[in-house]
Amino acid sequence: MTGKSRASLFLIEKLIVIAVFAICASACAGIFVESYIMSGDAKDMNNALIAAKNGAERFKAYGDLKEVDKPFSLGHEIASDGTITVYYDEQWRRTFGHLASYSVNLYLIDGEPDYIRKLTVETIEREEILSFTVSARGNQK
Repeated sequence: MTGKSRASLFLIEKLIVIAVFAICASACAGIFVESYIMSGDAKDMNNALIAAKNGAERFKAYGDLKEVDKPFSLGHEIASDGTITVYYDEQWRRTFGHLASYSVNLYLIDGEPDYIRKLTVETIEREEILSFTVSARGNQK
């Protein structure tokens, strides 16, 4: 009889250990998934910042992005209200609007002179990633 009780006790201990490891593994899997998502968000923020800085520097240098036609000949549009939009795909390469995942927008600000603009980086669903105000050099009246 003692042999049977030891075997069943050993089996119960093994099941408890396996259950503990399963719980730990599921917690680790959740942490890894969350860190993967955070890594993707950080990558998008970094690329958005680079795209925004490039757009801001072009605006500061030229006063208007439409004056720099060749670098923006792919995937840009100018709206009737003066908004200039440059489109980017999922890998942050310049593309056309119908293929875009992100956009960099340069808006006129109401009540501000023409050389001061708001620059935003947004997803195609209009979720803002970042924004700031930029002023052109040498074009101030």
